[in-house]
Amino acid sequence: MRMRKKPNLIPRLEACGDWWIREPESYAGRWRELMPDAKELRVEIGCGKGKFTVETAAAEPDILLVAVELVKEAMVVGMERAKEMGLRNVFFVALDVANLESCFVPGEIDRMYINFCDPWPRKKNAKRRLTFRSFLEKYRKVIKDGGEIHFKTDNAPLFEFSLEEFALCGLETKNVTRNLHANGPVGIMTGYEEKFYSLGTPINRCEIVCHPRPEGELAPWLREKEETGNPV
Repeated sequence: MRMRKKPNLIPRLEACGDWWIREPESYAGRWRELMPDAKELRVEIGCGKGKFTVETAAAEPDILLVAVELVKEAMVVGMERAKEMGLRNVFFVALDVANLESCFVPGEIDRMYINFCDPWPRKKNAKRRLTFRSFLEKYRKVIKDGGEIHFKTDNAPLFEFSLEEFALCGLETKNVTRNLHANGPVGIMTGYEEKFYSLGTPINRCEIVCHPRPEGELAPWLREKEETGNPV
């Protein structure tokens, strides 16, 4: 997400300090201290301006939701929404997803959301897609056994690519739909999703289950790489 630099960004961030986790690495293994009675710890990757984030937190007050967004100019909008709504079960982190493992210990997350991530349409940029196998392996490590990833996108080629990547990582995929809102709105929408829905653009969605692998077993793509020597 590209946004213009805002001269008042720092004061706005500071005004929402109770919702901003400045040093997320220090919370690895202890996120639930923020909400000890939380039923689940969920993480949203790339929350943007936080519409889905705050509406999900408001709808499920018994879950703890951590929203990750690299672009602070977008993230602060979500923080301001959380503050206005008086939510106490949602927190925001400015973080590159590549560093996710430094902020969460293995098995710490119950559910992860990936909504409308950058499709990086050029083939040479496939490794930058948030559903590429190397990212999926990172997610697997921090999501508990049996935990889920909920994925939505308007981009059909990205969706088909992602389904292939999930399979290559040995992940179970369920509730696959290529037109989520065919019979009317379903669930909480992101800001982008509302625009796509109003234009009649089909929304693709699926859920991925992170089952444990037997000790020493590699993901199918890693096993093939090891056996054939082919590059990733």
